[in-house]
Amino acid sequence: MAGPVQSIERAAAILRLLAAGPRRLGLGEVAASLGLAKGTAHGILRTLQHVDFVEQDAATGKYQLGAALLHLGTSYLDVNELRSRSLNWADALAARSGEAVRLGTPLEGMVLVVHHVFRPDDTFQTLDVGSLLPLHASSLGKVLLAYGAASLDPEQAAQLEAYTRHTLVTPEQLTRALTEVRDLGWAAEIQEMSMGEAGLAAPIRGHGGLVVGAIGLSGHVERICDSQGRPRPSQITLIREAARAISRDLGATRW
Repeated sequence: MAGPVQSIERAAAILRLLAAGPRRLGLGEVAASLGLAKGTAHGILRTLQHVDFVEQDAATGKYQLGAALLHLGTSYLDVNELRSRSLNWADALAARSGEAVRLGTPLEGMVLVVHHVFRPDDTFQTLDVGSLLPLHASSLGKVLLAYGAASLDPEQAAQLEAYTRHTLVTPEQLTRALTEVRDLGWAAEIQEMSMGEAGLAAPIRGHGGLVVGAIGLSGHVERICDSQGRPRPSQITLIREAARAISRDLGATRW
């Protein structure tokens, strides 16, 4: 039986590397991260660019994932039962809360955004479907961690990345926060991933009551929280009601 094709393995590693990072990467960074010769990395990147799986920024020469790859991912997400069962409830939550709504599932130590409803106003917004969010610094991720739907590997847990001065960066802080999520039944992220932004999320359960995903809303901290920096009860109620409704549609008997 034929073994794995090395060039395909390397191409997959490059795509995973670009997907995991919050920014574009240069040729040298890609090569160094994967232990490849620059010539080898360049050849693979050029091939991926040719089929639109990778794009190169004209100004900096750095690389990011291309549109064709996102379209492939979206075609998979369209048949995902969790997403299809959540569409109507997510639209309704955005309309009632006035905020953007995202649906997340675990993927390789991150949160994969599988659905995104824009905030119902005329401001400029960017579609987040296919984006990867950190588990420890997002409300969606905290829900997945708290209920055992996702986990941090030992290296991630020992060195949590700080996105702002409010990010939880020690295992003790994160453990306390996850205990609170389980006690309350919802998670908050207040300026932990981006200053001026906040989010709330609640667990979505499937058959047997297991948490299979999370639904969350996000927006400016002044709209999500009161003057004391506490999440507004009305928004918490809306997010929990949406999560329960989706859970019922997925066959959960408890939530």
